[in-house]
Amino acid sequence: MTGMGPEQVARRRAVEALRSGVPSWDAVSALGSGQSEAEDRFTALLDGAQESRSGGLLLGAGFGAGKSHVLMHLSALALDRGFAVSSVVVSKETPLHDPAKVLRAAVDTLTGPGRIGGVLADAVAALDPDSAGYAELRRWVGSSAAGLDERFAATLFLHERLQGGDAPEAQDVLDAAVRFWAGEPLRVPDLHRALKGVGAGGQFAFPPVPVRELARQRTRFLSRLLRAAGYAGWVVLFDEVELIGRYSLLQRGRSYAEVARWSGAAGEDAAAPLATVFALTDDFEAAVLVGKDDRHQVPNKMRDKQTPEWAETAALAEKGIRALQRDLLLLSAPDADELDRAYRIVKQLHASAYDWSPPDVAGLERLGATRMRQYVRAWINAWDLVRLDPAYVPDTEVLDVSSRYDEDQALEQG
Repeated sequence: MTGMGPEQVARRRAVEALRSGVPSWDAVSALGSGQSEAEDRFTALLDGAQESRSGGLLLGAGFGAGKSHVLMHLSALALDRGFAVSSVVVSKETPLHDPAKVLRAAVDTLTGPGRIGGVLADAVAALDPDSAGYAELRRWVGSSAAGLDERFAATLFLHERLQGGDAPEAQDVLDAAVRFWAGEPLRVPDLHRALKGVGAGGQFAFPPVPVRELARQRTRFLSRLLRAAGYAGWVVLFDEVELIGRYSLLQRGRSYAEVARWSGAAGEDAAAPLATVFALTDDFEAAVLVGKDDRHQVPNKMRDKQTPEWAETAALAEKGIRALQRDLLLLSAPDADELDRAYRIVKQLHASAYDWSPPDVAGLERLGATRMRQYVRAWINAWDLVRLDPAYVPDTEVLDVSSRYDEDQALEQG
């Protein structure tokens, strides 16, 4: 790429991303989403989060239909509105049924307007104990309605007392508090010692808390900490959610419960400045909720455990399942106008990326089942070949890849 300016480099990156079907900021910026209803609903979701009303959006589309592209576009919209944004890809390493691992993934991928890494550390550094936002955070953390373990009130108290201090010991305590908020363990003896050092020994009690519950509390806390630091709120985008269909039955149940919690369907903490989006394949209901009869088998199997915890999880799983059945917004297939618009954009992008004048190419036959990614790749491949051999007549064949929902024991060990 020697001799090319930054704009041409960006355009080539966009073409390469579109060719490979991997979303990138350059490609998303060039094409947009073409999903006006999803954008409208997401905008309403941001409005709610900005007014401290949590909520979620469930998006469905076929394999390779551009779900990740749309999520990246929604991320850009949220960043433009001043939100902090996390992107969580459900995987073996980040199983949806494990709230602690999901929370860590959300923290690790935090981005902000003009920021890619270090967002949480910067947010903590920006906290001003004399601001109205901090006062609201302090009030909420100390209220019984928050339902938080006292570790949060204690660490926030230490932050207020020690922020700006020059002593190495003070910075060590502050770093430990931030790591705790981000998902790492915090040794209770160290916490007691730090509190005693600022004259607050014995003011807080720290009974054992399950790791899962502590992760959920961190989620509620971080959304408000980010607000106190100046962000409009926190947006968490979940991709490849259909992978939960390959978990064992009980882990699928836990995952449905987490969908209910994160999306707001559980009715928990409705006042959090938090917005979530889940993207999954559009055949999930038929293949898993109906095909595996998860609608009935999952909650029944959980209740067979005959413990209060499993009974509660079963009730939440039912809410998550109902949300997936009732609230899933299917991404629209591109119509003629959208295809024409995309064709013009991609043609101009290819022209400026490779400094030539691409001829018109036929691409794929316009059928309702053909996905935007397939059209775009066909156009780009055709122009690539014609640029090398102007006499060549491209012929593209499309092969569909179906989703798999067979159980995979390896995913249980994530």
